Amino acid sequence: MSQPVPLPLVESLLDAPLPASGIAWLDAARQQNREAFAAAGLPDTRVEAWKYTALRALGQRRFTHGDAAAATRTVDASTFALPGVDGPRLVFVNGVFRADLSAVDTLPAGLTLQPLSHALRGDAEPLRFALSRPALIGDVREAGDAFARVNAASAADGVVLRVAANVKVAAPVQLVFVGAAADIELAWHLRNVIELGEAAELSLIEQHVSGDGPAQLATLVSDIDVREGARLHHTVLQNVAVDTSLIRRSSVRLHARAHAMLHVLELGGALVRHDLRAELIGDGARFDTRGVFMPRGRQHIDTQLAIRHQALNTASTSNWRGVANDRARGVFRGAIMVAPGADGSDASLGNKNLLLSPGAEIDTKPELEIHADEVKAAHGATVGQLDERSLFYLRSRGIPLAEARALLTAAFCRAVLDDLPNEALREHLSVMLVAQLPNA
Repeated sequence: MSQPVPLPLVESLLDAPLPASGIAWLDAARQQNREAFAAAGLPDTRVEAWKYTALRALGQRRFTHGDAAAATRTVDASTFALPGVDGPRLVFVNGVFRADLSAVDTLPAGLTLQPLSHALRGDAEPLRFALSRPALIGDVREAGDAFARVNAASAADGVVLRVAANVKVAAPVQLVFVGAAADIELAWHLRNVIELGEAAELSLIEQHVSGDGPAQLATLVSDIDVREGARLHHTVLQNVAVDTSLIRRSSVRLHARAHAMLHVLELGGALVRHDLRAELIGDGARFDTRGVFMPRGRQHIDTQLAIRHQALNTASTSNWRGVANDRARGVFRGAIMVAPGADGSDASLGNKNLLLSPGAEIDTKPELEIHADEVKAAHGATVGQLDERSLFYLRSRGIPLAEARALLTAAFCRAVLDDLPNEALREHLSVMLVAQLPNA
């Protein structure tokens, strides 16, 4: 029997040379993940987690690994400047660290911020747990984690961020990932390791931007560990170019009394997917998420949120809004699991969505699985259109139809930004939301 012909995307990813670190355990992990990806290939819609996100078109493309000119490509710093954000910064362009665009010369005491490639030149042992942990979830034949395996095999750089115990970092830390236009279609991969020590506090801004040009494929995997009593506020702004495919996985672990708050704004890209997994492993841990995804044109934006309550008296709240226009498609899966013994858990998840045109589509799937007693849990999802009575009221006050629709849609989205503590950044994100709306 003849073997199936690999997809062009799979071939191009397997043809890329593996990074050689000279660290035995890391090189072995990269090779194992490469072999696992070769065995499993890409997921199709028969894999439950990819049911609404087909990779047929992406699978027919070929990407060149890495950009030899990334270190010298011109990047306008104004593309990632944000009001209310003027602190330490790491910038990567097409997967390559750019010292000239970064700001790490003067770091506050207790904050370590450096590229992964630099950290590996020193004592790499503290990174072993994060980087050698298999990206194989379940049977090797399952393809659902294909891009996590690609990343684990191919990522030679990324972010290492550590906050020492009891340190409160005053200024927000900014991580910027730029896709700069090149002459060919590029693939690049980054791996982030972020750790907050006991009772530490950090505000983290994660930005994804790119310019027009040949298509790019980028993968980003982040391991985030929030220790006892620590507090993390994480804001993610994604506004990449229309030809970019951006696939991310973020894994957050919260220890006793730790608290993480996440605000997400997903605007750009051709195919964008974010697998966000949180494990509340310590008593009294809390995880709150707020998000907006706004695909338009032929964009496809897929958010997979999975929260696992594993300890006593943990809490989570999730409030997500989706708006789709033209022939765009949005996907949101929100899953909450309360493990045996996680008594006293309190979890709520809501996803409300608007369709602004007949050709738009949003698929939403809330899930709730409870294996403990004395639990409070709720979830819900809606997909609909703008309220006609509200439109009528605004039009009766002399507001044109297009403006009335934009006002109502903006108010619908802004609701998830109300508790963003950085006022200047909150207003900036609101302006970006309005600019994304049709006829705005």
